[in-house]
Amino acid sequence: MTADEEPFDPTSAEARDVGAGLLDETMGPSSSLAHLYRGEIHRMKFWRERLDRTTNWAVTTLAAILTFAFASPDHPHYLILIAGVMLSTFLVMEARRYRGYDIWRSRVRVLQENVFAKGLDPTIPVADPNWRRKLAQDYRTPVIKISFEEALAHRLRRVYLPLFTVLGAAWLARIFVVPTERPWPETAAVGRLSGELVTVMVGLAYVTLVVIALRPRTWKAKGELREENVAVWDD
Repeated sequence: MTADEEPFDPTSAEARDVGAGLLDETMGPSSSLAHLYRGEIHRMKFWRERLDRTTNWAVTTLAAILTFAFASPDHPHYLILIAGVMLSTFLVMEARRYRGYDIWRSRVRVLQENVFAKGLDPTIPVADPNWRRKLAQDYRTPVIKISFEEALAHRLRRVYLPLFTVLGAAWLARIFVVPTERPWPETAAVGRLSGELVTVMVGLAYVTLVVIALRPRTWKAKGELREENVAVWDD
């Protein structure tokens, strides 16, 4: 800035008019809001694909380890427990990614509920009268909206609890059903850890996952499909 130029005043009337009418109520489908919505859909889709990739690796790893564990009675049962550790690692990774995915998904839901639903049917009220202020604040300062424990619960309900159930059933079959020269609890022992202790640890781990997935809670992820509410268009 030269000596002859006046300093920029962000509080001036001219500065305050920047962006005026950009998101007007009467804007058409080619407006800035439509482009904004497409951008949010793209980012949500990208994070959704990241979740799917983690799930694919978890299923592939589980299938490979179980196939090898049951390929021969000589293969140790703790290979299945190692699969549980790896599955837990994928679960933690996916829960972290789900928290990021929820940022974009929640923005898309705000626009769908308060802009597009209202535009399609002007007779219905706006879902949240303060949606503009909340969305603007989230664009200024993005924040994660759900806890890590809730993200774990979402992914357990959708994918990982059935996988852990299959894993647990396979481990029980490996130590109880597969013919060996030793009876339980010796078949469940891992090194110096007794079979009883290993069995209790596996049971407690599974119960912990079930509690995280199914305990009653107030869900912070708004707009998620957590219940199977079947309805036709005319309902």
